Amino acid sequence: MLHRILIIAIAALLATGCATGPFGHGGGKAEQELAAAIHQYEDGDYKSAARRFQEALDEGLRARADKVTAHKYLAFIHCASNREKACREEFRLALELDPGFELSQAEQGHPIWGPVYRNVRASLGAGKARGR
Repeated sequence: MLHRILIIAIAALLATGCATGPFGHGGGKAEQELAAAIHQYEDGDYKSAARRFQEALDEGLRARADKVTAHKYLAFIHCASNREKACREEFRLALELDPGFELSQAEQGHPIWGPVYRNVRASLGAGKARGR
């Protein structure tokens, strides 16, 4: 199920207009770290994935969508590891980068990070300008 969610998330990212490839503006080090982090996440190596997501951010991901993706996955990892404060912070960072950022229906329905995401989104008032 998680693999299916990830495929949907990546497809949505591609549909948002990343014209030069699936992760940002080409194959820079940060974008390569992001791709490797997603692969490790999909393989269940969450500790290594978290390190690589942070490295991708630290290396300077260029595309806003890539930054949002990194923060989203970091939030998932923190929530699943019972680090709710860190999870909330990552969702907050993602929403500050893109106030229109939304989890998929399946992701929103997740019993661990779904409620945290909805709470952070509501506390920031995200989406209100779009009639929500």
